[in-house]
Formats: sequence, structure tokens, C-alpha cells
Amino acid sequence: MTTALGTKIRTLRKERGYTLEQLAERAGSSKSYIWELENKTPPRPSADMLTRIADALRITIDYLMDDADTVTQEDAADRAFFRKFKMLDPADRARLRRMIDHWDDE
Repeated sequence: MTTALGTKIRTLRKERGYTLEQLAERAGSSKSYIWELENKTPPRPSADMLTRIADALRITIDYLMDDADTVTQEDAADRAFFRKFKMLDPADRARLRRMIDHWDDE
């Protein structure tokens, strides 16, 4: 019996077209550990591992950990984008804002 976390990881991995090995490589883990997270009950990942898996899948930990599915994948992807945006240097943020403004003008 899988958990909500395991189901989400498997679903997102497949949606992104990643094999177990590819996700493991992107997250700095082993293929067998990713398989265990997807298939064992209960999984016991560390916060660091959840962060790396979420980053590799381009979503937030909130989405992975929310058993009730109140956070959508789109919401999670937006949060991940904004987290990365905030970490950009000010010149890159300004450049990205100009690009978005240009798209709005079309």
C-alpha cells in the first residue's frame, strides 16, 4: 500500500518522463531509495531529501507533504518559481520583469 507522498512522487516522476534512476540522479539519491519512497509504507525521508526531490520535480515540499491535495501542482510550481525568482540577482529579476511586461503588450 502506497502513501499520498509515494503516489505524488511516482505521478510527478512519470509526468516529467523520468525513470527512477533519473530522478534519483537529479535528487542526489539512489534508485532503490526513490522506489522505497514510492512503494513502502510509511516512507521516512529527511527534510533535506524531500527538498532535493521537490527541486528535481520542480514543485514545493508543501505539495508533496499535503495529504489532502489542497495544494495543486500548478500552485506548487508557481511557488517554486517565485522562490527561485527571489534568489535571482536584482538585474536578472528586472530583466525577467521586462520580458513579462513585453508579453503583456502583445
